[in-house]
Amino acid sequence: MTSGCRGRLPNVDATTPAVLYLPASLGRDETPALCADVRALLVSGGAEVVVCDASGLGPPALATVDALARLQLAARRAGGRIRLRHPAPALRALIDLTGLPFELEGQAEQREPALGVEEAVEPGDPAV
Repeated sequence: MTSGCRGRLPNVDATTPAVLYLPASLGRDETPALCADVRALLVSGGAEVVVCDASGLGPPALATVDALARLQLAARRAGGRIRLRHPAPALRALIDLTGLPFELEGQAEQREPALGVEEAVEPGDPAV
């Protein structure tokens, strides 16, 4: 068999998502401008994802989660989504408490185990 792309590499679309750096505090005053930035990055850049770098955020509050939810809504309305980069552990915990489905960068996907794989039980292990 011969390959169709002899002697050269196949074409690969190596696009990187746009990054939006979040300010130290997120509140109602900053949210409309940030939502407009997310929409602009999605529409003008043709991206599907805007990465929101949360490393500069201060201590999280419910107002922070509310602003992030509004950013996600603005992204969805523009045909995309946001992904959080470097959220602090306190922000992660607050997001988990609210139950809102935010995509976190570097987060392992939850998958079912592969078919045919079973856990081995050692003799003498206590019953669960």
